[in-house]
Amino acid sequence: MPLIIVPEAYRGPTQGLAQIEVKAESVRAALKAVESEHPGFQDLILDAQGRQHRFVKLFINEEPIPADALDTPLGDSDRLEVLAAIAGG
Repeated sequence: MPLIIVPEAYRGPTQGLAQIEVKAESVRAALKAVESEHPGFQDLILDAQGRQHRFVKLFINEEPIPADALDTPLGDSDRLEVLAAIAGG
């Protein structure tokens, strides 16, 4: 099953979990699977229209994926990493 890597800033909905295994065949399905177990998680990644927030980056096996590629397939041994861009000022 794909493994989702959750950044520390987004671990509130996951009750502190840094890694979550899900049964999913795409990036979008993986995010939905995490959301079903941890409500509020998907809102951190996607906007109301289901598009990736501009300050979020997604990586599959350390390779970045485009923001418009949420239907990218995931294999059982893939790692989907969520990176939260934190702005300072």
